[in-house]
Amino acid sequence: MQTLGLLIVAAAAAVATPTVATPTPDARIGAAAEALAPRLVEVRRDIHMNPELGNRETRTGALVADRLRALGLEVHYPVARTGVVAILRGGRPGRVAALRADIDALPIEERNDVPYRSRAAGVKHACGHDAHTAIVLGVAEVLAGLRDRLPGTVVFLFQPAEEGPPEGEDGGAPLMIREGALDEPHVQAIFGLHVDPTLDAGTIGWSAGPIFASSDRFAITVAGRKTHGAYPHTGLDPVPVAAAMVDALQLIVSRQIDAGAPKVLTIGSIHGGNRFNIIADEVEMQGTIRALDEEVRAALKERMARTVRGVAEANGTTATLRFVGDGNPVTLNDAALARASVPSLVRACGAGDVLEVAPQMGAEDFAHYARKVPGFYVKLGVRNGERGITAMIHTEDFDLDEAALPFGVRALATVLWDFMAATPAVAR
Repeated sequence: MQTLGLLIVAAAAAVATPTVATPTPDARIGAAAEALAPRLVEVRRDIHMNPELGNRETRTGALVADRLRALGLEVHYPVARTGVVAILRGGRPGRVAALRADIDALPIEERNDVPYRSRAAGVKHACGHDAHTAIVLGVAEVLAGLRDRLPGTVVFLFQPAEEGPPEGEDGGAPLMIREGALDEPHVQAIFGLHVDPTLDAGTIGWSAGPIFASSDRFAITVAGRKTHGAYPHTGLDPVPVAAAMVDALQLIVSRQIDAGAPKVLTIGSIHGGNRFNIIADEVEMQGTIRALDEEVRAALKERMARTVRGVAEANGTTATLRFVGDGNPVTLNDAALARASVPSLVRACGAGDVLEVAPQMGAEDFAHYARKVPGFYVKLGVRNGERGITAMIHTEDFDLDEAALPFGVRALATVLWDFMAATPAVAR
């Protein structure tokens, strides 16, 4: 990996040719973001205390729409069931950029003893979407306050169901796209961020190319034949077959695909049977696969199907493998857009706080937008070891250092402005 200094020099050279018609008001953006800090915390905590699951974010969507209307934006609500699209048209010509936040929570119990503890039993913003929403609302407020000087147009997307819609329902980024979120006006690039508890608060992580993995959810059902546990030979026990299948599936990762290609196959749950001395009539397993390359992703799926079928046949039974939904492709940062955006991040945040990071095996449905238009997705550090804020996302203990919120606003507002102001510009 290159050093940060070399990367910044290369990035600066990459953006030396475009001219910026409207200089970025860095000082005003920075001051406005800092002034918003108390409100950002208030909004984040309000959303955190009232979390809603995917495609059920009625309160959150209405709150977002109301705040954007108060800023004088053109607001479309609801979109993709409970989402919001808002358009801010600047006073000067420039390009069209989109900025996306996700608004759904997770079915996880809050375990933190904090004043803003979740009030919804078994539901928590354990992935930081409350912070994403507060930050993007903050960017909208900062840029709306500068709209007379703002070059171009910003389309703000507040998206439901990033964690996946309920089975059998449409939702998330694909539904936002189908309902025209990138079309009117035509978006030329899309930006976003995700909180990251592995990075210290006050830092930004970026990469060119993959930043998050693909993700696919699967379910495997192994058929059995119920009988008394004392006489297993009179039935067909699916439990040892499922155990053999777990081992065989892991051999795909460790022995059948290039060891240099990052990939993950996780069995997250196994269920079967109803009593200690009765052979189960079936076992169901659920899990996920991840990859940083679409060819590896396809190979995993193909080899899984062969393995499930083969292990079942070898044990005289049958098994079905089912992928739930279409999954998410690899989240790819457009290399040219990433290089052009790094100097903006450095100017907003400081060279020492802008870090090139390795891709992670987590996944993001932001990937669907980045397949349609160039995308740049960054990681916002929220870790504070001194305060004990270190828990990973998707856990009962996850929290974040709220000092990162205005930092995120400043970074995104600066990147957006620079992109929209750079030539060639388009008519609003």
